[in-house]
Parts: sequence; structure tokens; C-alpha cells
Amino acid sequence: MLSPKRLAVFRELAERGSFTAAAEALSYTQSAISQQISTLERETGAILIERDRKRARLTEAGEILLGHADAILGRIEHAERDLSGYLQARSGRFRLAAFESAGAALVPIAVAGFHARHPDVELNVVQMEPVEASTRLENRQLDLAIVYDLQPATGALGEELELTRLLHDRYTAVIPREHRLAGKGVIELSELADDVWINTTERDLCHEIILSACRAAGFEPQVAFEVDEIATSQALIAGGSGVTLLPSLALGRRHRDVVVAPLGDAAPVRSIYAARLSTRYATPACEAMLSILGDGARLADSG
Repeated sequence: MLSPKRLAVFRELAERGSFTAAAEALSYTQSAISQQISTLERETGAILIERDRKRARLTEAGEILLGHADAILGRIEHAERDLSGYLQARSGRFRLAAFESAGAALVPIAVAGFHARHPDVELNVVQMEPVEASTRLENRQLDLAIVYDLQPATGALGEELELTRLLHDRYTAVIPREHRLAGKGVIELSELADDVWINTTERDLCHEIILSACRAAGFEPQVAFEVDEIATSQALIAGGSGVTLLPSLALGRRHRDVVVAPLGDAAPVRSIYAARLSTRYATPACEAMLSILGDGARLADSG
């Protein structure tokens, strides 16, 4: 196999036209240049340089090799620039997934921060529920995902993931403004046992969180509506069609005709994480996004 180092020496010699000039340009001795060229000639099985006292001239074989040397060394230099840019988060692509409420509360801050620090990295963001995002991470279709799980963990997230906790998100009851408990303040979940309920669909991890909380409070909720969109759920509640539980992060845009009622110590709590595949190298871009998400989570938590 041809040595890139010897090809570089050969190209320098061809451009300079003498062993002395090539040695000076590369900070080598003339003897070292001569040894590199002799080794290259043994590797190729061809005489590449015609030597005399004044000049070093290329043979026909040398002319052929020079054309390839320029292409080979050019590709190597290009690869080194690309790799350096990637390793310093100056280039490449980064793929992030987030569930709906994190998309509204955390992603805009993260995107703005990432673009400010790494404007040349292509950033792709997709909305996705945690279970699907976990599968995409394991299949190497994502670099990072914002996911959540109940406390204690349900085991719905993949075992191959490395989870960095961003914040705790407490669930609250969301009821119509005209509800009988609207002015009470803190309520017991069991007080909503006779109400009509709105839940998410089964593909959403919140589905099981709501069912588990109600069952722990001693009743099976009468679910009449299954919707995944937070705005639709709040609109139904505002119209008096039912009640539900929503995490605090999902209430950044609150409908004016709903009331958020705290549940006290019995409220379910979910943990929100930044998840990555544990067996995959954490690139500088990934480390940067983790840092930015941590800052954004602290801001959201304090707000």
C-alpha cells in the first residue's frame, strides 16, 4: 500500500525539482528525502525520479504517479478537514426528537442555543413519543431524544439508553372553569371519580400514567375521549366535556376556560430525560446539545 507520507514527499520533490529544495521545504535532510523516494520506488516497482547534480526529473512512471498523488493527498486533506469540523461540532448533522410538550417548552430554547454555538451543523428536529424515539435511537436513526417516564420507571424506555435527567414534571388536574371543584384549590383525585374523563391514546405514555393514577385513587376513569393533542384536550375541557390530568410542562399555553387544580403529594410525577444510545460515541455536538438542554430545563423548571 502506498504511504501518504512518502507520496507527500514525492509531490514536494516533483514541484521543487531538487532534493535540496524539497528538503528545505519539508525541514528534512537531503538524505531523508532520498530514502523516502527510494522506498517509494521499491513499493511501486518503478523508477520515478531521474537524478543528476542539478535537477530531479520525473520519469514517465513518475508522471503517472504524480497525477494520482495529487488526487489521493487532496482526498486525505479534505477528509481531515471534514473530520476536524465534525469533531469540533463545526459541521455534520444532528438529529433530535422530542414529545409534544417538550417540543413547546424546551426545543425552541435548545434550537436557538445550538444554532448560536454551532451554526454550520445541520440540525433536524422531529416530534415523537418516547417509546418510538427509544426505538429510533437504538436503530441509530436519532442522535438524541427528549423522553419521559413515570416515577418509579415503567420500563417502557429501552435498556440500551443512557438517560440524563432534565427535570421532574408534576401532573395536575385540569377541569372546566364551571366545575364544582374549580374554587377549591388542592383537590383529591378521588373527587373526580364520577366525572367523564379525557385521556390520550394508548400510543402515548401519558395514557398509562393517567389510568394508573386513577386506579391508585380507587376508581376506574370513565374515558369518553382519547386525544393526544394538548390543545384539543383543553378545548374539550373548556367546553365542559370532561376532565383530565396534564403535566405542568404541557400547560405553557393554558386555555382561558380551564382551571388547573393541584393534587398535592398524591400527584403522579414524570421524569424528563435527554436520552442517547449508551453504546454510541457522544460527539461534541451531542455533548453541546445536552448542555443546552440542561440549561433550558433549569429555566423551564424555575419558571
